[in-house]
Amino acid sequence: MKRRDVLRAGAATIAATVAGCSGGDDGAAFEEGFEDGIGDWESGAAIGPEVELEEFEWELGVSDAEAASGSRSLRIWNEGDYDDGVTWGVHPVGVEPGQAYTASVTVQFWSESESFNTLRDAVVRLGPERPAREEDFPHPGVNTTELGETPYGGLREPLWLSEGWREYAFEWTTPQLDADTLYVAAGTSVIWEGDATHYVDDVAVELESR
Repeated sequence: MKRRDVLRAGAATIAATVAGCSGGDDGAAFEEGFEDGIGDWESGAAIGPEVELEEFEWELGVSDAEAASGSRSLRIWNEGDYDDGVTWGVHPVGVEPGQAYTASVTVQFWSESESFNTLRDAVVRLGPERPAREEDFPHPGVNTTELGETPYGGLREPLWLSEGWREYAFEWTTPQLDADTLYVAAGTSVIWEGDATHYVDDVAVELESR
């Protein structure tokens, strides 16, 4: 059994309550600090067509090794042997069908140290579907804050910009939504060869009707 399978089996036994509310009201639609475990978070990973996904090693689970607030966070580890691959966690966020919003998303990411090389990118996404491929996240350097109305919101920006915790944020001007659920995802994308661990904490989604 690979390390990721062991971790998934262990995570499935954690009972958790995730802070969140339905999206009819303006304000905080979802907040997560991982203090109660993995909850309803689901893991995902993808890599380019040159490599079988089964060959890409990664892990995702709650850890008490680092925390931006409280005592726990989401740990994401992935290998860098292929200079490619992305690993993420995703969680549903309730919204009101037929409504359009300005969504604000903030996430804290932890890097071991500062590096002049871009070793990993932070990837964050909010949209009406779960991500399934690396292409479901924004391209490198893209942040949807200034793009106006788009099919989904998100960012892909470098990690390792400083030692410790750093906030990443974007806004998304949504179209009128048909569904009653959005999905917020956060993870890391491999840029440079070498294994790396990062931590994610204080995921927050705020919605303002427009």
